Amino acid sequence: MPPHPAPAGTDGPGRTFGVEEELLLVDAGTLEPVALSRGVVGDQDRPPEPSGHRISTELQQEQIEVAGPPVTGVADQLAVIRQGRALVDAAARRAGARAVALASPVFPDRPHLVPRPRYRWLRERYGAVADEQLTCGLHVHVGISGPDEGVAVLDRIRGWLPVLLGLSANSPFWYGLDTGYGSYRYQTWTRWPTAGPDELLGTPGEYERRCEALLRAGAALDRGMLYFDARLSARYPTVEIRIADVCLEAEHTAALAALARALVETAAGQWRAGVPAPRTGVGQLRAWSWQASAAGLDGALVSPASGAPAPAADVVAELLEHVRPALEELGERDFVTGVAADVLREGTGARRQREAWAARQDPHDVVRSAVEATHR
Repeated sequence: MPPHPAPAGTDGPGRTFGVEEELLLVDAGTLEPVALSRGVVGDQDRPPEPSGHRISTELQQEQIEVAGPPVTGVADQLAVIRQGRALVDAAARRAGARAVALASPVFPDRPHLVPRPRYRWLRERYGAVADEQLTCGLHVHVGISGPDEGVAVLDRIRGWLPVLLGLSANSPFWYGLDTGYGSYRYQTWTRWPTAGPDELLGTPGEYERRCEALLRAGAALDRGMLYFDARLSARYPTVEIRIADVCLEAEHTAALAALARALVETAAGQWRAGVPAPRTGVGQLRAWSWQASAAGLDGALVSPASGAPAPAADVVAELLEHVRPALEELGERDFVTGVAADVLREGTGARRQREAWAARQDPHDVVRSAVEATHR
């Protein structure tokens, strides 16, 4: 996870934000998933790189995670993301593999669990849910001033998180099959009992009671397994937004991270101004996220303003307008709106994967195209 943000960078226009990306490991020759994360990272996670990046294993040996240091600007964030991808790919190449930003497996295969006690517990507890889970997400940490601000932010960003999911959709395939979804990763991820949207909380005390109740019920081993779409980090003074697929291109990741930070800043400002949080129910949010997972941007998203489906471009425009003051204050509006326009025009990773598949229905074409996009 990113290093502890400096106190001066946890709120206001300069609040820090950091990115964690999960990447698939594929054989450099065959392009099929390869169980090499322990060979790349070692049995124990590597010490931080001189750049501040941390490279670590994940649940399955076919995936790896890179966490970048926190920064305060989107240009620096883009550089950090590119550097992190290059570091992981260089380590993977030394083991005969490549690191690729695919959020779900394209080839039919069976993953291999990393043999750690924590993951063995997951397998024993959850069976096939753990055995089949080979997905790669994008997690954005945004600095906060404390639990009061953090819970206020969580309550006020809930309705916008499905739009981030739609923008990031990059998992149409699942072990050789086209699922018909833009983000099938989200469908498989929400099989965990603690995953998905959370309740309206109100206070840090209520957040603590919610977490303790899930742990007491045996739904998770510890707080690291409370997989809410957005949560307070258990280790750092950040809100961690976890709903998105890993994105094919570094620019898309940087823009999504900037949007996440602008959402946090906007929500914090509303809280300070006394604007109440929308009272959207968890059932509604699940439906909105399902729609975003199904359609990506190739259809309708649910507008948080109306609660009804609308063209994806219109709902993305609503989000951009919602966070416009924060983006303008940070000097990031042109970059974020430009990338959003590109994604709406050219398609998310899901559409581009299907385009690569269309010519020959060959998964090698999909992965080869994704490797190029990952390191462009």
